[in-house]
Amino acid sequence: MRSLEQVLTDGIRDIPDYPQAGVVFKDITPLLADHTGFTQVVEALAAAGKDDDGAPVVDKVVGIEARGFILAAPVALALGAGFVPVRKKGKLPAATYEESYALEYGEATIEVHQDAFAPGDRVLVIDDVLATGGTVEACLRLIRRCGAEVLGTTVLLELSFLPGRERLEGETVSSLVTV
Repeated sequence: MRSLEQVLTDGIRDIPDYPQAGVVFKDITPLLADHTGFTQVVEALAAAGKDDDGAPVVDKVVGIEARGFILAAPVALALGAGFVPVRKKGKLPAATYEESYALEYGEATIEVHQDAFAPGDRVLVIDDVLATGGTVEACLRLIRRCGAEVLGTTVLLELSFLPGRERLEGETVSSLVTV
């Protein structure tokens, strides 16, 4: 069996100048197409939602739109937990809470259903990439606004040259790979 490091190296490819010149996009589609590798990644992400004895300690797993959905849903299944999508504004059909946050050029808003969590639910947040941390920070505010407890955030890939980890200082944040 390949190591997790090898799975990630083999499964994440760089696409230069996408979606715009100067950006190197981290494409995870090769990883998703590799059943064995994808399974290893899901198990590694799910480890953040277990105690030292390997027992699940979360009630819900949050996936942040859009690639976070792909990772968080199987993690929720692996943990025997519910899955909660956090979406861009206007995409959820029932009553929502929303949080806005600054982007490099402008602002964005994410939402979650008001009834997505029971008070005291223990929540693990899963996303694909931690970059500036703005989306994750807004997501954590939403979860807490619903009365749930954030146990931590785990991402597939952390971009160390951006201030995401610093922005989330005081939060439990882990990543499978840092570039």
